[in-house]
Amino acid sequence: MDYLKIVLRLIHVISGVFWVGSAVFMNFFFGPTLRATGEAGKQFAGHLMTRTRFSNFITYSALSAVIAGALLYGIDADWFSSPWFRSGAGIGFAIGAVFGLVGLVAGLMNGNNIRKLSELGAQIQGKPTQEQMAALGAIQKQQMWVAPVNTYSLILAVFFMAIARYISL
Repeated sequence: MDYLKIVLRLIHVISGVFWVGSAVFMNFFFGPTLRATGEAGKQFAGHLMTRTRFSNFITYSALSAVIAGALLYGIDADWFSSPWFRSGAGIGFAIGAVFGLVGLVAGLMNGNNIRKLSELGAQIQGKPTQEQMAALGAIQKQQMWVAPVNTYSLILAVFFMAIARYISL
């Protein structure tokens, strides 16, 4: 029995479930609720992102999933020298990995935007200045494409990884 592969797979799957679930929750439920609840939502979001370790857990789970997945892929592909690397499963996992990496980069950008929004929100006392409004607008503009790219790329990563073993060439 290959204990290393079992441990890596458990890390990859459990971390990935938390990471992808968090992205889906944040994009489809948390974001719309935050926009709909005004000041109360901003206070909740500020607390969640700055006073709990939720964003750290997302980051650590994303990195754990990517590292464990890369090691699993390397082991299965015999470090890119076996025929498995060019098989349907190898290609399916590779496509899933590319989507996962896109999700990781977009997720890191997303987390950075949320941190900037939290910091900016803490600075604003009363009515925001023109400079603060411009900064807020720029962050929100980027966030409008970063969050969906993060979520949908992770959903596609899960899709390709779930079906990879069934792809035949």
